[in-house]
Amino acid sequence: MIELALVASLPSLWVTSPNPRVGCVLTSSDGSAVGQGHTQKAGGPHAEVMALRDAAERGNSVQGATAYVTLEPCSHHGRTGPCCDALIQAGIKKVVATNLDPNPLVAGNGFAKLRAAGVEVEVLTPDHPLAIQSRELNIGFFSRMIRKTPWVRMKVAASLDGTTALDNGASQWITGPDARADGHAWRARSCAILTGIGTVLADRPRLDVRLVDTPRQPHLVVVDSKLETPPDAPFFIAGRAVFIYTNGQNASKRAALEQAGATIVDMPERNSEGALTGKVDLAAMMFDLGRREINELHAEAGFKLNGSLVRAGLVDEFVVYLSPKLLGQGAGMFHIGPLSELGQGVELEFKSTDMVGPDLRVVARVQGRDRF
Repeated sequence: MIELALVASLPSLWVTSPNPRVGCVLTSSDGSAVGQGHTQKAGGPHAEVMALRDAAERGNSVQGATAYVTLEPCSHHGRTGPCCDALIQAGIKKVVATNLDPNPLVAGNGFAKLRAAGVEVEVLTPDHPLAIQSRELNIGFFSRMIRKTPWVRMKVAASLDGTTALDNGASQWITGPDARADGHAWRARSCAILTGIGTVLADRPRLDVRLVDTPRQPHLVVVDSKLETPPDAPFFIAGRAVFIYTNGQNASKRAALEQAGATIVDMPERNSEGALTGKVDLAAMMFDLGRREINELHAEAGFKLNGSLVRAGLVDEFVVYLSPKLLGQGAGMFHIGPLSELGQGVELEFKSTDMVGPDLRVVARVQGRDRF
């Protein structure tokens, strides 16, 4: 039933931000499913309430039922009321959950509230495969709640020899249409897409989700020290939040960008001696994005910003598409060297390797980044 709850949670992948993606299945005393649901967009009902509604619409009683949920039911008043109260009032007798909710406002209080009302509670161990699967679905939410920063996933498309663009800047398209559509699916699950001013000026990208269906567009984050972003950039889309991080100078350019819909955030970097470097403080930016409820941050940038993010230890995971071609000299994936010792490299763990059309997709995670 937990497996069914995980399947039920999948439609929430693209809608719940900044809330976690949760599924719920209700079963009667004979073990048959009587209702199921998933969390709706922020401000809408959570998975437990949707499952209760589903059971009611199907004419099924939930008195004495068991609720299988992919995260601890909430116990606090946020955008909606506590799911614990809804389960208790409905007469649920047992709750089986995959994980403790990392939100400090919940963090075991939901389970305690259920037990106090006489509801039996069972929680999977953290190393249970289904608990791990559930946590992976919400890795950005766990990251924001525990580390206070988003889960940063960097997407790169390159030739087999690591070239992302020719010396003349040509880069469209190194990979095929299947890989590009797959990349848009990764965009769609993110809360925000991150890029740099170099990409903005060179490519004039929209950086939205077009190649797969999505009920919402992720926010956009631009690292732009000198506020060179054109006010007519194609990524200014009605209803989409655009955050531009700058070094606090060039105030004369703010008005036009703000009128275009951007939120300008001053985040100047200082060196170890306290002097301004003229750059954006990327680490501080991540904490600011956490405060803005960004769970998953999808980075698509040039090798300079990519390198800065990697050198600063801010990237958690890489999604790399390798095209079966050699392009020779050109821009690389990221500039992080030169290193003097092999031990200075970034140690990764391969999570998956899959063919996407004619291209190879490699998902690799920085070792230890998911241990929080």
